[in-house]
Amino acid sequence: SEKQRWKINAGPMCVLVTGGSGLVGKAIEHVVQKEGGKHEGEQWIFLSSTDADLVDVGQTRAVFEKYRPTHVIHLAAKVGGLYLHMRENLQFLRDNIKINDNVLQTAHDMGVTKVVSCLSSCIFPDKTTYPIDETMIHNGPPHDSNFGYSHAKRMIDVQNRAYFQQYGHRYTAVIPTNVFGPYDNFNIENGHVLSALINKTYKAKKEGTPVNVCGSGAPRRQFIYSLDVGRLIIWVLREYEEIDPIIVSVGEEDEVSIKEAVDMIAQALDFKGKIQFDTTLSDGQMKKTACNSKLRRYLPDFTFTPLKEAIKMTCDWFMTNYDTART
Repeated sequence: SEKQRWKINAGPMCVLVTGGSGLVGKAIEHVVQKEGGKHEGEQWIFLSSTDADLVDVGQTRAVFEKYRPTHVIHLAAKVGGLYLHMRENLQFLRDNIKINDNVLQTAHDMGVTKVVSCLSSCIFPDKTTYPIDETMIHNGPPHDSNFGYSHAKRMIDVQNRAYFQQYGHRYTAVIPTNVFGPYDNFNIENGHVLSALINKTYKAKKEGTPVNVCGSGAPRRQFIYSLDVGRLIIWVLREYEEIDPIIVSVGEEDEVSIKEAVDMIAQALDFKGKIQFDTTLSDGQMKKTACNSKLRRYLPDFTFTPLKEAIKMTCDWFMTNYDTART
């Protein structure tokens, strides 16, 4: 039957990772190569945007034909900083819809056994009760600032369910909270919040100036170290059978304010100067607390890297690679 022929896939896995040069891609590569995440006979291919422009269906098809993956971890996305997203919601919507449809449909066309895509906690409804769990992601529109990107990401979940309904495919998705770590984009203008703050604090220390933090420092976030996300995505690829997405996050009790995070960064970089909060600038969402109880049901003993330790390791990596970092 149509559904049955997708189940037959003997032999070792060949895993294609889109967005392989990004923060999470590099973390997965580290786990695969340095932590025994790769099994005997497996092949892992990490694609970057120079290998193929996934907005283009022809280039997507060509790269799949070149490597013939049995499994795909789909991390690639068109992203920018908060202010770029606010200006160009249409562009982010269209590019990401194309990327996701190209990857998922090409995977289908070529008989890929399983796809694990990466969603984002920014897809959560703006007006909601907390904590948010996996059943709530479509309950109302996402935050207005990047609704284009968020809706495109939500559609992956819709498409996964449709591939399962029509073909029995095991395509699923993870939803990490705020990821940070080595190989992040440390750009002060459009980097992730922690990484931008690490760069800012490092510069302020060098120049003997205060650190200026955008907003009040009050918003709360669940930060998760990229290597933890890498380990969990590989677990999802191998073990997680559901089509419904799974939130990949530290617990609600590990949520911290931006101010607490800045203090940890200052400590890690031995910054003794002044920290100022510019309250004329927007705070964005005050919180988007996610519930990780589904993850905990599957993996009760998974140990997350403590935030202080993870920030220290990220700061050390940043200082070692500062000149080559994209700053």
